[in-house]
Amino acid sequence: MKIQGKAVIVTGGGSGLGAETARELARQGAKVAVLDVNAEGAQAVAQEIGGLGLRCDITDSASVEQAIAATREAFGPVRALMNVAGIGGARRVVGKDGSAMPLEDFKRVIDVNLVGTFNAIRLAAAEMAKNEPLEDGERGVIVNTASVAAFDGQVGQEAYAASKGGLVSLTLPLARDLAQHGVRVCTIAPGLFLTPLLHKLPEDVQQSLASSIPFPKRLGKPEEFAQLAAHIVANASLNGEVVRLDGALRLPPR
Repeated sequence: MKIQGKAVIVTGGGSGLGAETARELARQGAKVAVLDVNAEGAQAVAQEIGGLGLRCDITDSASVEQAIAATREAFGPVRALMNVAGIGGARRVVGKDGSAMPLEDFKRVIDVNLVGTFNAIRLAAAEMAKNEPLEDGERGVIVNTASVAAFDGQVGQEAYAASKGGLVSLTLPLARDLAQHGVRVCTIAPGLFLTPLLHKLPEDVQQSLASSIPFPKRLGKPEEFAQLAAHIVANASLNGEVVRLDGALRLPPR
């Protein structure tokens, strides 16, 4: 799909990988709606790129529906959804004091990362299915964000790894399901990237993390994630695929 002039939604676009993805798509001529639970962040990025900034909670169906409707009204038919919104969290199943991990901690991560992302997918896909077909009968593209933790989950990452593993497992059946509507689905599984969270860590800690990456021996750059996300939109043969973007990193147990 040619990106120029297309309406694209980026969830989690108010910071980090989502913000850089919104910038890259705008640079390539897309009309970008920046969605984030942090309204100020979304609006700041949108103002920077000439897009539309909207507060959106991906776990709330009405919130996502309103964001899709606002995007359509401002920019026309929604052609791509970039699911970058998500949360982290690490906690051992049995704590040092012998207590069990609170079930709510597990549910919260699953609810945002897996259920919330699927909520955005289902609503955007229904919207895209109504679009007029482009070349090859394509009507839309959905790009999800998993993590290498889906494959190499570390100690304490049970909830996070399960949520991202769910997105990995969803990718192929979603692509098969939505093929009849001309909607492609891919997922990116990033490794260690220099996001605002890692920026806050001391330099020596950043270097220690980077040293575990075979090559290039540095933390990933957000623009590299954004470039891959944009390429997936542009390359019509990419469908039903999960792409690790990690410099050949395999996470150790700890």
